[in-house]
Amino acid sequence: MMSLFRRYFISGLLVWLPIWVTLLAMTFLFDLMSNTLLLLPHRYQPDVLLGFHVPGIGVIITLSVIFVTGIVVANFVGRRLVIIGDAMIGRIPLVRTVYTGVKQLVDTLFTPGGQSFRKVLLIEYPRAGLWTLAFQTGDVASQMQSLITQDPMISLYVPTTPNPTSGFLMLVARKDVIEIDMSVDQALKFIISLGVVQPVWKDPISAEAILLASQRLK
Repeated sequence: MMSLFRRYFISGLLVWLPIWVTLLAMTFLFDLMSNTLLLLPHRYQPDVLLGFHVPGIGVIITLSVIFVTGIVVANFVGRRLVIIGDAMIGRIPLVRTVYTGVKQLVDTLFTPGGQSFRKVLLIEYPRAGLWTLAFQTGDVASQMQSLITQDPMISLYVPTTPNPTSGFLMLVARKDVIEIDMSVDQALKFIISLGVVQPVWKDPISAEAILLASQRLK
């Protein structure tokens, strides 16, 4: 009786849990965009100007502002304004530290053609014989590389399971990693699911390739 109850309960949980988590995530994003209107002075907030509350107006205004901003900064004048604004913020103590760090991270992640978090790698970690997935974040500067080895090096991020937002930054020789034909989305699903959701890629890596890489590390 208990085994039957457990089976039905898990079956129901597998249906409702993804829906519940998705609704929580969408609600969080919806509330976040709606609350951006609180940054406006009270008398300029839509509810005050219109005299009544319009559900979702914060989301519409936020998306519209982002879209219009993108149009403005896409031309020469807009880019110059951004440069001037960055220079002004760069003169403010403490604020410039946070702003510069966030801006560099966003530019790195979302710049078209960037290499950050575009490649899924297979590395031996935390010791030889144990393998884990990692994401390439960039190339190591030659000045730092020369202190370690003469081989080209890359920086990579090793996420933890099941929370990929925490992990380790590592500097590894390019020859000691295996690049696999797997999308970032598939890799994240594999990590978050504790390996339950198996990834599928076009060109599966052979056991021989893994063996050769392991021998090379030794």
